[in-house]
Amino acid sequence: MIATLRQPLSRIAATLAAVIIMAAFSLSASAQSSRRPLKRTRTLPTIHVDTTATAAADSAFAAEAGALEALIVNEDPYDIWQPDTADFNPDATRAVWLGALFPGLGQVYNRRYWKLPIVAGAFLGLGYATKWNSGMLADYTRAYRDITDNDPSTRSYMNFFPPTTQESSLDRKWLTSLLQTRKNYFRRNRDLCIISMVGVYLVAIVDAYVDASLSHFDISPDLTLDLSPALMRDWGQPLPSVGLACTFNF
Repeated sequence: MIATLRQPLSRIAATLAAVIIMAAFSLSASAQSSRRPLKRTRTLPTIHVDTTATAAADSAFAAEAGALEALIVNEDPYDIWQPDTADFNPDATRAVWLGALFPGLGQVYNRRYWKLPIVAGAFLGLGYATKWNSGMLADYTRAYRDITDNDPSTRSYMNFFPPTTQESSLDRKWLTSLLQTRKNYFRRNRDLCIISMVGVYLVAIVDAYVDASLSHFDISPDLTLDLSPALMRDWGQPLPSVGLACTFNF
């Protein structure tokens, strides 16, 4: 009895073992298949261009551009920014003070730069002439003083003659008169140079004032001449005289 029961049990165990092995193989196969990467495909959307809407947008943009251009053209001129083109208007008082501070500075302030070399050249020339005449005046004054004193050791007047000239051969009266004349001549030239420098200084100031005052004076060439007959009364004559009156308009 026991032998007969063991055979069906062994068959059942073998069947269960086969079923378990087949289930394990199926599970491993499904796991491997799940690990494989999936191939994904991307589909690009199709763009449909509406030509009617594009044409409408272009026409709307053109209309806006035309309206903006019309607005710019019809804009108030006071709303448009323009650079300041006002003419330079110098102040006459300031030009005078600058010219008095330094010769030629008033002309620079009035933007008359071409006058600056004239003023500077006049001052430099007169300054050099004043210095040269002062030097010559000092030499002739010392020579005249030496020849008129009683000291024989003072002989600076001999510097005007060559070294070979003998003092005994000179006419002292003539030489004294000559030295006095030359001394007075160079003193006069020095004084004239100083006076001229003062005159140039004052003329530069006056020129700066006049130039600043007349900077906007109308000097256009639109001049007219009117001729008309006129009666001129001379109180010494019983009848008036007939003449011609000339009038300039500018």
